[in-house]
Amino acid sequence: MADPEPDLDLRFFFQQHHPFDSLPEEAIEALAGEATAERAAVGTRLFVRDHAILRLCVLESGQVDLISPQEEVVLRYAAGDTIGVRGLLRDGLAIDDAVVRETANIIWIPKERFEALLADHPVFSAFYDRTRAAQQHATLAAVDPAAALLTTQMRDVMTPDPVAIGPDAPVGAAARLMRKRRISCLLVADEDGRLAGMVTTADMTARVVADELDASTPVSEVMTASPRSLSPDSTVLDAVLEMSERDIGHLPVLDGGHIVGIVTRTNLIRRNSLSAAGMVRDIGRQSDLDGLRKAIGQMPQALAQMVGSGFDVRTVGQMITNLTDVLTRRLLALAQNDLGAPPVPYLWLACGSQGRQEQTGLSDQDNVLILDESYDPAEHGAYFEALARHVSDGLNACGFVYCPGDMMATNPKWRERPSVWRGYFRDWIDHPDPKAQMLASVMFDLRPISGTVALFDGIRAETLDRARRNSLFRAHLIANSMKHVPPLNLFRGFALIRSGEHKNTVDMKMNGVVPIVDLARVFALDAGVEEVNTRDRLVAAREAGALSAGAAEDLLAAYDLIGRVRLDHQARMIRRGEVPNNFLAPANLSALERNHLKDAFSAIKSLQSALGQVRGVA
Repeated sequence: MADPEPDLDLRFFFQQHHPFDSLPEEAIEALAGEATAERAAVGTRLFVRDHAILRLCVLESGQVDLISPQEEVVLRYAAGDTIGVRGLLRDGLAIDDAVVRETANIIWIPKERFEALLADHPVFSAFYDRTRAAQQHATLAAVDPAAALLTTQMRDVMTPDPVAIGPDAPVGAAARLMRKRRISCLLVADEDGRLAGMVTTADMTARVVADELDASTPVSEVMTASPRSLSPDSTVLDAVLEMSERDIGHLPVLDGGHIVGIVTRTNLIRRNSLSAAGMVRDIGRQSDLDGLRKAIGQMPQALAQMVGSGFDVRTVGQMITNLTDVLTRRLLALAQNDLGAPPVPYLWLACGSQGRQEQTGLSDQDNVLILDESYDPAEHGAYFEALARHVSDGLNACGFVYCPGDMMATNPKWRERPSVWRGYFRDWIDHPDPKAQMLASVMFDLRPISGTVALFDGIRAETLDRARRNSLFRAHLIANSMKHVPPLNLFRGFALIRSGEHKNTVDMKMNGVVPIVDLARVFALDAGVEEVNTRDRLVAAREAGALSAGAAEDLLAAYDLIGRVRLDHQARMIRRGEVPNNFLAPANLSALERNHLKDAFSAIKSLQSALGQVRGVA
């Protein structure tokens, strides 16, 4: 490795490359004074797996391959990349071998200098520490509901595009407009859309009716001129304090002087009703499908508010799933009102994201029925077919669309007795072709929703034990976990969808979340744990020793980060009045966000590679 030192101006290099360019000039000077440059020949091993990282490598030119324990190229680094950061931030040991592929000019940064830069310069630190990117959203709101007042912004609770009228409009026309729109105030705007004043129903009473003004009187003579206002970035707490201290009930929201919304006491009351508890009460009061559809229709706004309030990914998933559970139980109750009492005991279960308690703003339905052993298809089949149809149709009407794979209780195959279900699992595990393995994987995520829970007793434990003891099934399960790969190419660039409706985006569900869900299922099986939630599976697998602490940390951080970016994307779509989806355009992210996302995808890709090779899966 003793090639001549390349002639590099290190100070100039750091000034031209992010995130070093974010450092103040004196920090760049100090860094350039301690860093060293070196030319590395093809085949040089810059880092050795499980060995301590004493200095970090910045690639000025050339290419370096990251090599897995199975001698597979996981990633390829190019000019400008920093190598070794993930290992240093995790436990100080290299995760994989780093080998020069193409003669490279290397800049070495002493570990101590790098750690000092991380400690002293938050912007620089944030670029590398993807864990902080996920953690910074887990505010007090995640554990203290009152803290949402500190973080929820006006853009998340205001009524957008409020009704406005010109200052020369007659008060009679204003009153008729307020009656027609059933609103308690009108904003008064000039020709440029800037706020001139506000008129309320109280103003109409005190200033028009009480003074017996003519209906042709201009609004400008009775309005409150230049009323107090807030910006879209103001918080709910700001609004509460403003309204309380000044005894007012309406606050316009202005962005750059232009009217973008209005917040009222009603908005704040509605915000409380959009909480999970409020929506649960609302759903429970409904007596027909129309009412349920309207009640659950608030879910997208509730999700956007939770995301805006800083609730963590796990909490959002659980709260949204809880609402789906309540909706399902209410549909079952309404079905039984129509059909009568069930002829035999039953248990309704969910699988998929509802089963794992990981729903977001876009979910289809996955559900099954387990029926008592006394179930007779000839005698009882019609009842349970009608029950399943009632609930499945209701879920679809409420936005949880039919499962494209027909994994629903409306399919007679998924309405069966415990003995039949045990037979299904035995057959899938003993004869694990791809379809059987897929079905078993889905059913590993089953979670009881309503009914006689004892019907499920022992089934999961028996199934997992049988699966663990079948090496062929485990190999198929691992192979399935390799089908969905992170959208990252060999050069750490995003592998974008190249055509169609979602061109130039990445699928944050199938190529972001699902790979981690599949890996967690494998590690949970190895650990012999019955947890269903992905995060719980990873933690339990780590504690059982089936997953190393470092790998668990990587996957948990990746899961939280990808989940947060996905939720932020969906919340933005909801606020724009769009139907949320999972297709994110990386070009719309900041450089910092893109860097974190690439790190998360890299961690998943490395673990997929290691798992596949160790377990003998090609």
